[in-house]
Amino acid sequence: MEIASIIGLGCFVAACFLAALTGAFFRPGEWYERLTKPSWRPPNRLFAPVWTVLYLMIAVAGWLIWREAGLAGAGLPLAFYALQLILNAAWTPLFFGLHRPDLAFLDIVLVWMSIVATIVLFYPIHVVAALLLVPYIAWVTFATALNFAVWRLNSVASPQA
Repeated sequence: MEIASIIGLGCFVAACFLAALTGAFFRPGEWYERLTKPSWRPPNRLFAPVWTVLYLMIAVAGWLIWREAGLAGAGLPLAFYALQLILNAAWTPLFFGLHRPDLAFLDIVLVWMSIVATIVLFYPIHVVAALLLVPYIAWVTFATALNFAVWRLNSVASPQA
């Protein structure tokens, strides 16, 4: 593999883990523990390993598109790729930082839509890159349902409670 390709992969990994970094600043904490949650919610310890694997898959998917078509050849697909990462990064501060499951739900719906658009745009360029995002959309679908359930189960309380 060429050095430029390795550096490119490193950049995509860095971008994904930069998006994940919001989780280090905005932790679930006591506020989240006090919320009513659905019985089907997975244990907290599951989220970090799942997201780690997903972020690596997201990085590789973006890198494959960049490697196949370049920034100029895949401008729109990579713009949607960047958009889904930005929206993904915004979810944690909205939910855990501002204690706003309602705003976080709106954000995660936008994340979901931008992932779907990214998959659709990636598919004609590199099928494997598109398929690498399938577990991501599956997890975000589940996370959207969980976000909605937490919001609805706790909608009577003040968002800053």
